[in-house]
Amino acid sequence: MTHPAQFPATGMPDSDWWKALWPDPESVLRRLGIDFGTSVLDLCCGDGHFTAPLAHIVGGLGKVVAVDLDKEMIEKAKLRAHRAGVANGIIRWIACDACSLQEVLPNTPDYVLIANTFHGVPDKQKMARDVFNALKPGGTLAIVNWHFRPRDDTTVLGQPRGPKTTMRMTPEQVMDDVLPVGFNLHGVIELPPYHYGIVFDKPKVS
Repeated sequence: MTHPAQFPATGMPDSDWWKALWPDPESVLRRLGIDFGTSVLDLCCGDGHFTAPLAHIVGGLGKVVAVDLDKEMIEKAKLRAHRAGVANGIIRWIACDACSLQEVLPNTPDYVLIANTFHGVPDKQKMARDVFNALKPGGTLAIVNWHFRPRDDTTVLGQPRGPKTTMRMTPEQVMDDVLPVGFNLHGVIELPPYHYGIVFDKPKVS
């Protein structure tokens, strides 16, 4: 999910505490509006906490594309998907950054998910624009973020977790970066205990 040059001061946590935080990732994804038949790009997929559950929800060959800068993270995500029973070839894995999306994606996705990464992107509006250009007209972008709360207050397995307090974003701050590129706000969804999902729509071509 991270790369020292593009994502300073961020890091990929141990998978054990993601499981403690969200033991049922499929329910999180369904709350964000992802359903059977949707083609989804898991952007900055990291070690794949959401990637295999996405494949289970949407079904079908080539419905999930997972992108990350870090090839090592891609390999960890592949292993995780295999252990979760996802057949080889169901998920398309790509190592690249967001600015290359239109060039490397095998299809135009209906939905882009960015989970627990947006806060660490240096040029957030550029990433939003790259996603906008890669999405189908009428498509959806969902950004999952930690709430803007002191890090000491967001504990998992007895320890403070998540990004530094100064890196956290309110939904309004996310809107300030995403809406100017052309998205419309769909809504904000609470994802207890410490996250929210903010959902945007790309307008349909008239």
